[in-house]
Amino acid sequence: MNKKNRVTEVLGIKYPIIQGAMSWVTNAEFVAAVSNAGGLGMLGPHAGQKTNPKSLEEITDRLRSEIRKVKQLTNKPFAVPVMLSNDLTTVDVIADLLIEEGVEVVLINGIEGYEFEPLAKKLKSNNIKIIYRALNPSVENAKYAEKIGADILVATGFDEGGTVPDKIIGTFSIIPMISDAVNIPVMAAGGIADLRAVRASFALGAEGVFAGTVFIATEENPAAENVKQLIVDHTASDLLIFRTNPAYYRSIPTPYSRELLEMDELGDSRDEIANKMYGEQGLKVGMLDGDIHRGYITVGNGISYIKNIRPVKDVVEDLMYDFN
Repeated sequence: MNKKNRVTEVLGIKYPIIQGAMSWVTNAEFVAAVSNAGGLGMLGPHAGQKTNPKSLEEITDRLRSEIRKVKQLTNKPFAVPVMLSNDLTTVDVIADLLIEEGVEVVLINGIEGYEFEPLAKKLKSNNIKIIYRALNPSVENAKYAEKIGADILVATGFDEGGTVPDKIIGTFSIIPMISDAVNIPVMAAGGIADLRAVRASFALGAEGVFAGTVFIATEENPAAENVKQLIVDHTASDLLIFRTNPAYYRSIPTPYSRELLEMDELGDSRDEIANKMYGEQGLKVGMLDGDIHRGYITVGNGISYIKNIRPVKDVVEDLMYDFN
């Protein structure tokens, strides 16, 4: 396998691996560790925080501070999502901040019905590389991403953690479907946690991998220690999956996630389940605080291959063995 490919050349990184944004469970130290190991670290929407912001000003102040912390810890590229909340009116404000702070790579989480072309033009005019990741990947939105100028496309399969796509298409089915449809490099996401999955992704047309769960079970990740151990102790066959808005969610069994599953089985609406999940800050309470009675632990199906808690550098080097 070539030691350089289009992903590494576009992003200016050693290895074609990107760490997912993962909401509450990133911070400057963790992101810098990924970038220093040769991948592309990414600050999540609540990176380095323990409380919800109360205003847009607080959102931008906290993000600016965390970006500057990363820059003190690494001279390597790192990424930031341009959408840090469900309020799409904040996108231009965040984009301006990222331009001001000299962030080199931005993740656009593609949402159906939102026109991203003006944002893409703004980012490209400031020499920012764009990674486009649709919540529900399809040939149509892949071609749209290419049309508006995305540099890299992420093809996400149903095996992922976090908000799972609404179409039940596995990672190793979505990769060739998307990579055959566009000319820009495609990265595989969903259940990728060992070298076999990386090799399979490349065999199917991917030029890199976008990974989340495997990075949570690392020494540098800010997730609670009991959460990391639960990841090590469980496999994909243990996981619970339930409906929510906008799609599905998957969790390690906890008292709280069992409540969410029961709501689904009893016929509660997606909105009702989502209101309980997000209104009660289930992800933050579960994964950052480690309170399994009041929160859930979202992971991908690649959990089966995570056997211990390791330094970020070891994870990157193992997954990128063929590029060493």
